[in-house]
Amino acid sequence: MRYSQLKAFHHVAMLGGFSMAAKALYLTQPAISEQVRKLEQTHDVLLFSRERKRILLTPEGERLFHLTKQFFEVEQQIEDYMSESGAAIDGQLRIIVDSAHHITEVLSRFRQRYPKVTVNLRTGNSEDVLNELRSYDAEIGVIGSLQPGSDMTMQQLSTTKIIAFAARDLVPDSMSHISLKELANYPLIFREDGSKTRQKLEEALLEKGLDYRPAIVAEGREAVQAIVASGAGVGFVSHAEYGLDERLRPLPIDELDITMSEALIHLNQRSDVKLIRAFMDVAKKVQAEHAMQDMSSPM
Repeated sequence: MRYSQLKAFHHVAMLGGFSMAAKALYLTQPAISEQVRKLEQTHDVLLFSRERKRILLTPEGERLFHLTKQFFEVEQQIEDYMSESGAAIDGQLRIIVDSAHHITEVLSRFRQRYPKVTVNLRTGNSEDVLNELRSYDAEIGVIGSLQPGSDMTMQQLSTTKIIAFAARDLVPDSMSHISLKELANYPLIFREDGSKTRQKLEEALLEKGLDYRPAIVAEGREAVQAIVASGAGVGFVSHAEYGLDERLRPLPIDELDITMSEALIHLNQRSDVKLIRAFMDVAKKVQAEHAMQDMSSPM
């Protein structure tokens, strides 16, 4: 197995095509194709399949791509280490969050400190966050859990209560909170499976001996908010993510005291990746400043 063959395969898999890989590596497309062909032939394995002019990874290719992502990242770490003295931090940092609200300040400070870094931010539930990090498809995650797994490094961000919320036209004007008995009178809008908000809510309800079923299951906080705003039912969200929407009314739940703790996480084995280390350092400084402000605030 030759380094050039692995590099050709990795770029085809990463960029989604032979021509794009050739352009990135300053080679011809036939040269890239030949490197991949030799890799497949030597090890008697099919790494790519072609469907209607699309290049797709086979299951064997997917497994190899997971390994080459780790391999070439270590190579980059070595290069960064050897040129640590004065090299500016640049590149792309991929972050997946359950809600962007929790890291807006950290993101702003990070961009001020490292303007050459492009941040790619996308959303997903807690399960999505863990899967993306473990498959090397993101560097940093934000998750509503303080137990993401022993393979993750974690830094707590905040802790807030989970509340209900409804359209102002759906509930009485006098309602400023809601009981479990009152909840049973409304259609309930739940997040999708894999959502930590939903998991915590269902666990708390079961502890009370209640098994409330959702009328509608929606994927993502924004979808839940839109459905609730239409008057279709009552939704649930952490108070920190509630935001401002004049169509909606927050409703603390009387008999439930459910908290959602948000944390920054990344894979332990990627702690030495320069971009990850830089982002976590900024986050620690922001949290330290907040702690100092809280200590100096009058009681």
